[in-house]
Parts: sequence; structure tokens; C-alpha cells
Amino acid sequence: MTSNSCSQDRIHQKIQCKKAKVVDVREKGEFKSEHIEGCHNIPLSEFDRHVDSLIKEGDLIVMCKSGMRSKKAADILKGKGFTNVEVLEGGIDTWKQHGHPVQVGQTQVWAMDRQVRMVAGSLVLLGVLLGVWVHPGFYYLSGFVGAGLVFSALTDTCGMAMLLAKMPWNR
Repeated sequence: MTSNSCSQDRIHQKIQCKKAKVVDVREKGEFKSEHIEGCHNIPLSEFDRHVDSLIKEGDLIVMCKSGMRSKKAADILKGKGFTNVEVLEGGIDTWKQHGHPVQVGQTQVWAMDRQVRMVAGSLVLLGVLLGVWVHPGFYYLSGFVGAGLVFSALTDTCGMAMLLAKMPWNR
């Protein structure tokens, strides 16, 4: 199932005229850091539980940081019978590049993909260092993380992101 993409300028126009409901599927911490005014936050990690609260009538625009999570959310919505679902091309990153306004929160939380890269990289480095200094068995930690990243790419899911989404700073 594919979802329609919607250009930044067209979305901006729809938001200003209040012709569409915008749902941001980033985690709560990311949303609190910055978001488009009037946007509703339903994190992708909680999407299945809250999707039924959305009204099927009218235009619905789904967005995230770069567009990947919003495409998944749009496919879920279309599978549940929503017909007027569009994905904001490039997410909030491209939105800001086009000069459109965002509301910035008081606390800044790293985007989920950045958090995953930090944790994965730290675990790989830790595994290598412990393998050199303590015991070669610690190299398996680095191998495990590498295998997890490959699995993540092949399945287009991320167990580490799901785990990080439950951390207090992302709530």
C-alpha cells in the first residue's frame, strides 16, 4: 500500500485555512521539542491504540521528522479505511527548510534516529574496547548490535527505537 505525498507549500496552505487535520507521529519528546502549530501528536509507537480516535472524514495529513514513520502511519490509516490521507514530504526537517513556522519547546530532545545511532555506536564501541581490554567475548556485543542494525534495515522496523521511545526523556 502506498500513501500520497503532499508538498510543503500545499500543506502550509491547508493548515492556515484549517482544511486538514495534521497528525505528527514522532515520539512525545520529539514533538515537545518542536512541532507545527495545531498539530496533534500520536506517536507511531502508540498509533495502533489511538488510530480509532481519528475521524475518517476530511483531509488527514501525517508527518514525522523526515517522512519514514509517517509513511508507515499512512499505510496503517489506509488499512483501517481512511481515504483522504497524505504524507508531508520530507517531514518537519523539510518544513523548516522551506521557512515554514514551528513551535519550539523549552526542552530539546534528539530525534529518534539520532538517539538510535548514538546508542548503537556506543554499544559497538563498548564491545570493541571491552573485547580488547577485558575479554574477546565482548566482541559479540558489537556483532549483536550489527546484526540488529541489519535486521532493522531488512524489516524496516527498529527494536532499539521502540525501546528508546519508552525512555523518560521521550515521554
